[in-house]
Amino acid sequence: MRDIITEIWQTARRNKLRTTLTGFAVAWGIFMIIVLLGAGNGLINATMKMSGDFLTSSMEVYGGTTSMAYNGLSEGRWINLNTKDLSATESEFRKNIDEVGACYYASSVVSNGEQYMSIQIEGVFPVHTKITKRPLICGRFVNEIDQRERRKVIVLNDRQAKELEPKDYKTLLGKFVKVGNLSFKVVGIYKSRGDGENNAYSAYSTIKGIYGANSNSIGNIEFTFHGLTTEDANTAFEKDYRRRLNANHQAHPDDERAIWIWNGYTQSMQMDQGIAIIHTFLWVIGLFTLLSGIVGVSNIMLITVKERTHEFGIRKAIGAKPWSILRLIIVESVIITTFFGYVGMLLGIGANEYMDATLGHEVTDLGVEKITLFVDPTVGLDVCFEATMVMIIAGTIAGLIPAYKASRIRPIEALRAE
Repeated sequence: MRDIITEIWQTARRNKLRTTLTGFAVAWGIFMIIVLLGAGNGLINATMKMSGDFLTSSMEVYGGTTSMAYNGLSEGRWINLNTKDLSATESEFRKNIDEVGACYYASSVVSNGEQYMSIQIEGVFPVHTKITKRPLICGRFVNEIDQRERRKVIVLNDRQAKELEPKDYKTLLGKFVKVGNLSFKVVGIYKSRGDGENNAYSAYSTIKGIYGANSNSIGNIEFTFHGLTTEDANTAFEKDYRRRLNANHQAHPDDERAIWIWNGYTQSMQMDQGIAIIHTFLWVIGLFTLLSGIVGVSNIMLITVKERTHEFGIRKAIGAKPWSILRLIIVESVIITTFFGYVGMLLGIGANEYMDATLGHEVTDLGVEKITLFVDPTVGLDVCFEATMVMIIAGTIAGLIPAYKASRIRPIEALRAE
């Protein structure tokens, strides 16, 4: 085997251009498929991270604008959700609905000594933290006692807390801050999702009582559900639920714009379908790139065998067996594709790590929040080795066919070849 490797090395040195072209075709194919799959995984991971911020089995309901005339009322009426809607949600859909809550929004100036800032306070039920999955840094979220007793408590995000207490924002926990002219106790600090997030949380009963006591609007409704495990089941539920709430506002039963529903389950399904399409597309592009490398290896191996036909004739004339010629070409093909395949693999992994160090830390400002477009844009070692093995096997097959032909040629014919 040592003699074969030595001979292959000497052949490669004599034919540097041919060896370089073969190696480049192999390395480029492996490199591109790893980079493409890594970039795709980065996009998919970022998308999954964003979708993971909300409970899949949850819905949020908002008032909309009627798009159909009904019962003598014209289209274009604005719908504000009210207590009838909340009551109907809690009592008439218990077959599927678990916990029900509502959100009421208000804006105010919050101050701590000389530090102050303008924020949006969201009055919520305890179920809200299950739906939006806010990670707490310290303290707690709004609970049932806060809601029942209308406690003046507030949960800030870390960015707000740092602005109100620059030295050590965690010391705000348990202290009182001014919300307008009222004192609220800081009971929790959660991690914000971006610099654009400016929401603080308090009990729904407290915020609605202070800022919306004279309003019939209850804000928006949110709830968790169970038993809706198919797209058809979710569509049927949404249709029945919307029809029921439309009746409270004398809107047409089929008016889909009067009540707007955000469904975490169907959103997740659409996200999964989109991810599957992206993943398939990337694999197709990657495999075609790999195929181009395989074609390059095949062409170069054919040229290699043709150039060495005279040499093979001499070998056979002095007693070389067909198998020795066959083995020489196959081993050469395997060694070249293996070496350059791993070179391409290492370069691809390096490119993915570079993407992770640069694009992986880039954020895009959407106004409401800032998001990361790439999260862990890498591929597993199993994919790297599988892609490399495909190229090695392809290179072996590419060399096998012309090698078999060369091993079968008669010495006199080989010696006549130019």
